[in-house]
Amino acid sequence: MKNEISRYTFYKNKYGSELLIDVVQLKDIKKFLKTGTIHTLTYHDITFITEGKGDFSIDNLLYEACPGDVFFSKPGEIRNWDKDHIMNGYALIFENEFLSSFFKDDLFVQHLSYFNPGKIAARLHPEESLFKRLLQLVSNIKEEIGLYGRHGDHLLRAQLYEILMLLDRIYIEKGTKESIPKESSNLHISRFIHYVGQSFKEHRSVRYYADRLCITPNYLNEIVTISLQVSAKQYIHRKVMEEAKRMLTYTDIPVSGIAISLNYDTVSYFVRSFREHTGQTPLVYRKTHKP
Repeated sequence: MKNEISRYTFYKNKYGSELLIDVVQLKDIKKFLKTGTIHTLTYHDITFITEGKGDFSIDNLLYEACPGDVFFSKPGEIRNWDKDHIMNGYALIFENEFLSSFFKDDLFVQHLSYFNPGKIAARLHPEESLFKRLLQLVSNIKEEIGLYGRHGDHLLRAQLYEILMLLDRIYIEKGTKESIPKESSNLHISRFIHYVGQSFKEHRSVRYYADRLCITPNYLNEIVTISLQVSAKQYIHRKVMEEAKRMLTYTDIPVSGIAISLNYDTVSYFVRSFREHTGQTPLVYRKTHKP
């Protein structure tokens, strides 16, 4: 049985010199998926389904994918899709750096409604005409990469930007932004979420993140509570519990190993904390949720 989730990194030198964007067809990457399709990515992925129907899950959310669907996943999220029944589509993948270095904004991608750090997963089903338009834009990127590769960096950024903005507009028009916290309008909150996502396993004190933001713990707690409706401490704890749920659901790592991975002093403290958060012990949760 597997104890680790397959982790895929970006093939930066696929076309010779470094290029941080690519378009791949699902039918072409099926053979590269290791035994079992549960995996995580180190880069951003936008998947367009064109043929077939089947399950598509991101973290603990399960969807029935069909042609015309668009799925968004962020680095670190646990993905699983039915490669036997989802026959084809396109994955538009890119590293955050491909855009952030150009726009001089490390959080440019995170400010997009569907890549917002406050969301776990997202699916969109645009109108048919819009989906066709998106596919044409994706095809243009694929063609540009094939013709010019790294020499087409600026044009590739422009084409990617057009897709991202178009999807953002559609996503907001569909009303899905209602479930997105208000943190996107607050730089401190955005950076707090970003830093917690990077360091929650090692650092759980509110003071640590307040120091990184150069503000007081009280002020951080105040703005987090207003924006996210939970305290800063509760938000950090929730991220730890989300990771624990992922590991219980998608791996066979023993509870003691998960406790160590999440830097709990004792296994019993982890079990007690998990039970207080979910109402179940880790073993019961695993038995209930593991595929």
